[in-house]
Amino acid sequence: MKMKNFPLILVLFTFIFTSCSKDDEALEENNSTNNPEETTQESELEIEEFIYAGMNEIYLYKADVPVLADTYFDTEDDKLDYLAGFSSPESLFKNLKSSSDRFSFITDDYEALEESFNGVSSSTAGMNFGLGQISGTNNLFGFLQYVIPNTPAADAGLTRGTVFTEINGQKITLNNLESLLDSDSFTINIGKVEGGTIVLTDETVTLNYASYTANPVHLVKTFDVDGTRVGYLMYNSFIGNFDDELNQAFGELKSEGVEELVLDLRYNGGGDVDSAVDLASMITGQFEGEVFMQEMWNETYQAYFEENAPERLLNLFDSKIRTGESINSLNLSKVYVLSTASTASASELIINGLEPYINVIQIGETTTGKFQASVTLYDSEDFSKDSDINKDHTYALQPLVLKSANANGKSDYFNGLDPDVELVENINNLGVLGDLNEPFLQAAVNHIKGIPQIGADAGQQKRPESNLKIIGDGEMFEPTYQRMYINRVPEIFRRK
Repeated sequence: MKMKNFPLILVLFTFIFTSCSKDDEALEENNSTNNPEETTQESELEIEEFIYAGMNEIYLYKADVPVLADTYFDTEDDKLDYLAGFSSPESLFKNLKSSSDRFSFITDDYEALEESFNGVSSSTAGMNFGLGQISGTNNLFGFLQYVIPNTPAADAGLTRGTVFTEINGQKITLNNLESLLDSDSFTINIGKVEGGTIVLTDETVTLNYASYTANPVHLVKTFDVDGTRVGYLMYNSFIGNFDDELNQAFGELKSEGVEELVLDLRYNGGGDVDSAVDLASMITGQFEGEVFMQEMWNETYQAYFEENAPERLLNLFDSKIRTGESINSLNLSKVYVLSTASTASASELIINGLEPYINVIQIGETTTGKFQASVTLYDSEDFSKDSDINKDHTYALQPLVLKSANANGKSDYFNGLDPDVELVENINNLGVLGDLNEPFLQAAVNHIKGIPQIGADAGQQKRPESNLKIIGDGEMFEPTYQRMYINRVPEIFRRK
């Protein structure tokens, strides 16, 4: 919340341009001298020109936005007049997005964005929380889903299930939550949910912001379940910098002789596609070189790839992480995936990409429905930060550039991926993460043991009627929320 719009770390390949001749440069200089008004207008619109160029070049839904067509403007002056008609770069970007696009965004601070994609944050002081609404009011409440170790929230003793309704003494609403958290410190009241009702105490906790780097590999455990070795991994974000830690976790599971795996992606909103490919390869291992994901780009890029580099459209199961280290593979033919409505993008890619190959048993709620990936565009000749980037501003774009499909061509799951075993999180009984009695993990273990989800557990299948309605989570205001991204864009750009 302290950080505004953040991009996903993606670096573009450099396209080599032919240098202008001295005569061309002289002619260009003369033209600039002869048209001072045009030169001034272009200078004033440099951010807008960058935004238009990026969206016109590589946007996945370019065909849905008539003004992005290459032939839309008759002259350069016409285009400049159009760009000058917007009150801000953000309003222009919004106008260039397809109505079906929920995920592309613009940032005015790409450095903060880069930090966020590396797992560096100060937002929410280390407490990841869900958001609920108290029926009949505009008031919200937060309930902690998990706490990141070695953060202010952990130091304060906050735990999963803690509830708060106020920040700095003010009732929380959708309108004020973001601003209330946007300060150097904040104070929350402390309560819990009992019988569908929030019970508050007199206790408050003040949390100071501190920069921290969260390891997305949150929990790794192994259990003996009636003689079967069951592994549990809670993975909260696909961050490339932590691929080594993820691989080490699978090394632990492998050394423990894990035969069944429960992968907890309940609070994982996605991230780096390469990390998703590696995770899928860690779960399996027997499909190296087979297609995990197919990419589909806009018409220009798709045609170029199909003609010149069809292999570029395929993401294959691999045997090494990006550091070159060999992947620790479990060679499983089945995996249990725990999901909620917050499970998105690269997490959904795991489910969809593995389904043609192994038995994926999804337990929980229907996922978000995010199958597109984006890339970071900077204001430079080739949209990369490696090139001669414009130092006059720190804007960057994070447009959707491709959609994913599995080996069977399944894509476009706008309404999310439905679970095989329906279960919802009950804030009356969240349980302790990694404990065999925690409802979601218990449901997976019951399935492994062949016990149907009945009896006392059936009450979890539908959220109890109460005056508390879950509507989202604390990260939903962040631009990086539920994003999937790729690391590089091919060098076919045509920026004019």
